[in-house]
Amino acid sequence: MKLYNTLTRDVQDFAPADGNTVKMYVCGVTPYSSTHVGHALSYVAFDTLRRYLEFLGFKCAMSKILQMSTTR
Repeated sequence: MKLYNTLTRDVQDFAPADGNTVKMYVCGVTPYSSTHVGHALSYVAFDTLRRYLEFLGFKCAMSKILQMSTTR
């Protein structure tokens, strides 16, 4: 599998840094107004990626963060 590396701005072969374990940190949305279907996009996209990696035989550890806005 190849992924785009935003740090190097290049497409690279995927290889986990820790053997066969993939660690993912996903920062969720901070909704400032009414919730809409677009807020679910990051969760669906990264959950799909996690499921695909598990299908390929990797072990996945994923943290998801949800921030709530206190601004009214």
